[in-house]
Amino acid sequence: MTALGDVIEIDDRTVLVLGRELDLAHDQPDVGNAVVHRAGDTLVLVDTGVTTAFRAALRTAADRVGPWSRALVLTTHGHPDHVGNNDLADGLGVPAEHYVPARDLDQMRDPQSYWVRSFERIAWAAPLPPPALAARVVSLFEPMRPFAATTRTYEERPLERIRIGSRRFTGWTFADGAVRVLRSQGHCAGHVIVHLRDCGVLHLSDEGNGACGAMHDADQLKIQTVLGAVAGLFEEGEAVTLTDGHTFALRRGAEAVSHLDGLLEQATALQGAALGLTGESGRIVPSTFTARYAQAVTELGVGGANPNPMFTAMMALNELGELGLRPQPAADADGPWTRPALHAPT
Repeated sequence: MTALGDVIEIDDRTVLVLGRELDLAHDQPDVGNAVVHRAGDTLVLVDTGVTTAFRAALRTAADRVGPWSRALVLTTHGHPDHVGNNDLADGLGVPAEHYVPARDLDQMRDPQSYWVRSFERIAWAAPLPPPALAARVVSLFEPMRPFAATTRTYEERPLERIRIGSRRFTGWTFADGAVRVLRSQGHCAGHVIVHLRDCGVLHLSDEGNGACGAMHDADQLKIQTVLGAVAGLFEEGEAVTLTDGHTFALRRGAEAVSHLDGLLEQATALQGAALGLTGESGRIVPSTFTARYAQAVTELGVGGANPNPMFTAMMALNELGELGLRPQPAADADGPWTRPALHAPT
């Protein structure tokens, strides 16, 4: 068993600080894992989680990997379980920089609207009306301080072409190339992953949350593309240790490759199951489809971060979209989805 703030040592200058799972029934917010690393004289914090207890754990971990005389705080994406202590950059007592993805700024400024949009799509599966449910969920993550005085967007820096082994990425480098921020944008619109060159850590953050993204701004192709690219980095020895936002363990070498391949296998199996559930008519009611989809998820043994009926419903709608179905005009969110006609309108 692990507890919030526990530390897994990767090497003498790199640790993974463990978060915890979401428990809505007990008003417990989930907390994303954070990587704490020292690159030369630079402290690198990859995500800051949320809660004051996790903030204290980050400070302890930062002291553990020292000494350092400057700091770099990197946000992988704008979800509240990863950004709540971002203003920690202002309190480290050294010159600090903090970067966030530009495409996630809106949700960081107004997380409630972001979650209303997500929950409106599954109003038939939500225990409360979407605005009330979003307000309740966001309130779990207080205090939330997503910005520091030094906060800038990655996109304010020139975009770089980054080659790691035989793989080519775009993103940004820091600390004389020892820290590589790679654009992925699958789990949500602005998502990035982080490669720490000297210790061989690849932090996937939430791109590895499961075989199918749940958020309304998820991109399934980008999720699957980055999983394949990262597996290639491990096969070539360019990455040694895989960490992510919600798995409370490390995966190394062949184990990391097997895990990533498993996620891709689950993704294709889930989409195959979803296709079978749509039927020949190509007309499906979301609530009916989701019930059958949830059963398929269980039968296939598909896991993921923070599994619950709402996230399964969100995944199910994303799966319908991947199969080419579209919602039809309806009075409520549970209106039918159908395939567009394959001919020009008269």
